This record gives sequence, structure tokens and C-alpha cells, in this order.
Amino acid sequence: MRVQVIQNHPGEGQFPTFETGTAVTLAKEGCTHFLHWYACEVAGHQTYVPEHFVRDGTLTRDYNPTELVQTAGDILEVQEIVYAWLLATNEQGVTGWIPAEVVVSV
Repeated sequence: MRVQVIQNHPGEGQFPTFETGTAVTLAKEGCTHFLHWYACEVAGHQTYVPEHFVRDGTLTRDYNPTELVQTAGDILEVQEIVYAWLLATNEQGVTGWIPAEVVVSV
């Protein structure tokens, strides 16, 4: 599925890919803006993780929380939809997360 960015998205920094089985420490409260996402610490990095990517305190799959930095008008190819976020690849071949609220289908 292809989408177009309708609102600039600045992202929140670059992260490494964390391997399946990496320990995750969840914050006591979930993310207040996005349901089913949790603030956490993974390998010393403060970030967010979808709740179903964690079981018994470890990642259930490889996970890179890097968000795409995109501007309005950019076209993305969606790889996966996880709650209110899309894992997508931009026209330069960079893959990362972007909130669904800043894109529309094309």
C-alpha cells in the first residue's frame, strides 16, 4: 500500500535494530497518545514499543524503533501496520515508523 505524507514528521532519532530476545523494561504507564504502545528502555535506549512485541520482558521479534523523518508530499510504501503506526519505506529506501495520522492512501 502506498501513502502520501500530509503533515511533516520530524521523528525522534535513530536507533539500532534490537534482536529478538533483547531485554525490555516497560515504563509503569503506557503511551498516553497511542494506545497499545509503551515507553520503555531497550539496551540502554529510551524509546517506545508496541505491547505485542514484548513477552516476559523480552522482544518477541527484531525491532528498530527509528521513525521516518518526512515532509508533506512524500510518498511511502507501507510494510506493516501496528496499531496507529506504519512501518514504511520512503523513496530513498529508508525504512522506519510514522504515525498513521500524518498520511493518506494514494
